[in-house]
Amino acid sequence: MARSGGRGRDRRTARARTLSTTLGALALLAFVPVSTSAATGDLPYHYIGLDGTPQSATLHDPASPGCITLPEVADPGTSEPAFAPYNDTDEWVMVFTEPDCTGDSWTMRPHGNPATDRHTLRSVLMTGRH
Repeated sequence: MARSGGRGRDRRTARARTLSTTLGALALLAFVPVSTSAATGDLPYHYIGLDGTPQSATLHDPASPGCITLPEVADPGTSEPAFAPYNDTDEWVMVFTEPDCTGDSWTMRPHGNPATDRHTLRSVLMTGRH
């Protein structure tokens, strides 16, 4: 005898996923201002260039809120992560170990202390919070 109700269960599961996704998006919106602007200040970091030489780069007045993948280290297959970021902006920043604001993360306060070389990153989330 065939079991019925499989389709109903699939629909309930799909609705539950849609609801949880929607609630997650709403929660994010509660913490992110509506308008896009820029943080004031610099976020310098270091990285090893493709030729093996130490390099440095700076995000100057980065767009906020939003995720910024660092272009020099965006591809984990071809580059080492950046390191030693310094949040000298007027906003809280979340720093991520992988591109697109994924992977492990930690938070840096506005105008805080520079991180050490062992703190690696590939992307940052400008939170819009001052």
